[in-house]
Amino acid sequence: MKPFRIVPSVTEYADFASYAKEAGLGGEDLILTNEYIYDPVIAELDLGCQTLFQEKFGGGEPTDGMVDAILDTLRDMKYTRIIAVGGGTIIDIAKVLAVAAPEDKVDDLYDRMAEGLSKVHPLTIVPTTCGTGSEVTNISIVNRVSRGVKQGIVSEAMFADEAVLIPGMLMSLPYGVFATSSIDAMIHAVESYLSPNACALSEMFSREALHLILQGWQRAVGEGGKDAWKASAPEFLRASNYAGIAFGHAGCAAVHAMAYPLGSVHHIPHGQANQLMFADVMKKYAEKQSGGKLSSLSAILGKELHVAEKDGLTALYKLMDDVLKKDPLREHGVTEEELPVFAKNVVETQQRLLGNNFVPLSEEEILEIYKNAF
Repeated sequence: MKPFRIVPSVTEYADFASYAKEAGLGGEDLILTNEYIYDPVIAELDLGCQTLFQEKFGGGEPTDGMVDAILDTLRDMKYTRIIAVGGGTIIDIAKVLAVAAPEDKVDDLYDRMAEGLSKVHPLTIVPTTCGTGSEVTNISIVNRVSRGVKQGIVSEAMFADEAVLIPGMLMSLPYGVFATSSIDAMIHAVESYLSPNACALSEMFSREALHLILQGWQRAVGEGGKDAWKASAPEFLRASNYAGIAFGHAGCAAVHAMAYPLGSVHHIPHGQANQLMFADVMKKYAEKQSGGKLSSLSAILGKELHVAEKDGLTALYKLMDDVLKKDPLREHGVTEEELPVFAKNVVETQQRLLGNNFVPLSEEEILEIYKNAF
């Protein structure tokens, strides 16, 4: 059995200034972030760090072209530590930079992954969304546009040295980003709980992440208003971290695997793409095997959402809709002709994730899930 580990140290700070002082940030450090994060929070600290703003190289989730352009820019820069301050895109790029030699391109890292990558730069991650959990995992997801597939680079060397949680960094999040990122964290918790690779410790983190997220969602929905969630920002950030620890051990599964083509082809935000697939994957699981861990999950949800144990998942779907309305795939530009292509692509390229399914799913069953979501 895979041993349970938490590799990065995890610390919390009241604000970025407190972290920067304790870490001794300075001229040998590279801060990878977005300008809209840097200007209001970090610029006034006058740390003397080198900076690189991701949006100068493209928007959306990381692509091979975007990361290669960043690597080209960094070839002549001299720095030691990488400080990644941002959401999933920033974090995924930073993990690649941490293991990339000056001459590397993204394809080189994929080619060397089997033999093992080495850490080139120490890495600290400061997440600014409450969904990715990627600050405590050793995988980076890159859309390999040149090959038409979204794939992970996985390496022990890609673990951060430190994950830094600063709840105040969430306060400028637009509601839509909060909604999609917290949904992503919830799905991390569910998929890792149901995974055959789960253990007692990973399940504990999955359950606590679900508890914090569902409490926060119910409170925010009950109070109304797009900023009501901010009162629970520390809990959402911790929940994202706990869910990251859980899926770092047990893995994500079919929901994530099936969401990747939606993001790759139609640029649907990652958390939202996961939501579009979540209910239909769970319903297919229940159709194939309604007992076991799925029953346990429903009981956990029922207790959290104040409904009968058997109605836990149904109540979760409703609460998710209250947080962010789920629309059919067709309303996001997906065509019916694409569905068999997506199903085939998932089976051919996402076995790393499909191996964590609660029950096995054939290509025909994956296609049926897509059709149900369509």
